[in-house]
Amino acid sequence: MFDWANSVYNLVITSTIFPAYYESMTAERTEGGVSYVHFMGREFVNTSLYNYTLAFSLLVVAVILPLLTSIADFKGNKKSFMAFFFTIGSIACAALYFFKGIETLWVGITCMIIACICFWSSYVFSNSFLPEIAAPEDRDRVSAKGFAYGYVGSVILQVICFVFVMKYDWFGITQGEGSRISFLLVGIWWLSFGYFSLSRLPKPVAAGNTASPNNLLTNGYKELSKVWKQLKQMPVIKRYLGSFFFYNMGVQTVMLAATLYGKSELEIPVANLIAAILLIQLVAIPGAFFISKLSSRIGNFKALMVVIFVWILICIAAYFVPKHAIVQFYILGACVGFVMGGIQSLSRSTYSKLMPETKDTASFFSFYDVTEKVAVVIGMLSFGYITELTGSQRGSVLALAVFFVIGLIILYSALKKQQAQAK
Repeated sequence: MFDWANSVYNLVITSTIFPAYYESMTAERTEGGVSYVHFMGREFVNTSLYNYTLAFSLLVVAVILPLLTSIADFKGNKKSFMAFFFTIGSIACAALYFFKGIETLWVGITCMIIACICFWSSYVFSNSFLPEIAAPEDRDRVSAKGFAYGYVGSVILQVICFVFVMKYDWFGITQGEGSRISFLLVGIWWLSFGYFSLSRLPKPVAAGNTASPNNLLTNGYKELSKVWKQLKQMPVIKRYLGSFFFYNMGVQTVMLAATLYGKSELEIPVANLIAAILLIQLVAIPGAFFISKLSSRIGNFKALMVVIFVWILICIAAYFVPKHAIVQFYILGACVGFVMGGIQSLSRSTYSKLMPETKDTASFFSFYDVTEKVAVVIGMLSFGYITELTGSQRGSVLALAVFFVIGLIILYSALKKQQAQAK
């Protein structure tokens, strides 16, 4: 149910309504089909500023989470950290209501940063509960079920928001006001269901002891050091994290940049764009369960390799989609949706299976999450920089295929190592 609660941020704020709203509100100057905006004394391509803002947010997450999660494990209070972050994050989403154009761009950028930091910070604590609520043989299924709940919940709210955005005249408001109401609804949804799910999660077991010093900063870094020493002695999980670093660089960047790519590069109308994102969410539900079943038949690593290969084909196909090609964009979206949920849920459960038996679940998942966040930072910076360099997002999309190829190669080496250890 926590996936149900926080997935609305991912869909409405990072994937559909907010990116389209942001792009239309920040077209201060347009030249050669590219829109520019001034911020903090510099002119940016408006889509690149969006990418840089998310990259900065995720860099902050990567810096603070190792410390926070190790403290949470030591004290056994990761539920409190979850509550803090999703509460502040939901308030930031609601505050996007006050982002009304260029004159309030600072409001939009600030709330984007806070909401992004809080979403991913709460998410790592949620992930760390997986080993505590599911046996190893159940984790693929439970992880997939979580993502499926997330997709269903987010689609329900997306449809409600869609009515406000596309049928704004029913309510006597403008389309922009309909979008801003959507941001307010996301905050309310995330906060309400977040506390509902929190009340059902088990009380974490503290990994520390009363004899330890009370300097939590020192203890936090000691916990991280202990986890890192364990990981260094585990070659399979080390290689898996290396592969995850590269292929997730592609996955997350596609998910974060897809709407702006469709609107700015392919010039897909907003209504069709949102419909395509809804299609992605709906197709992702059976996709998550199908890939979970596939992993049970051929193994997690082989299933991931199949999915990564599909992602490579998707990136190449996206490069060649012509402008205004709505049908092709729908087909591409359906393909993305089918592998999107599957690769996320399977990546999470695979890591939980490779982990050793430990009480330091949040600390171990912080390494997983930091790997993910640093990868996305590099992916978003690369996407934004290549776009500014070439004046087109197509080259950026093609570059993502390279990340997937590298991830596939490293994952194959992890599989070989795992097979060698099993002999």
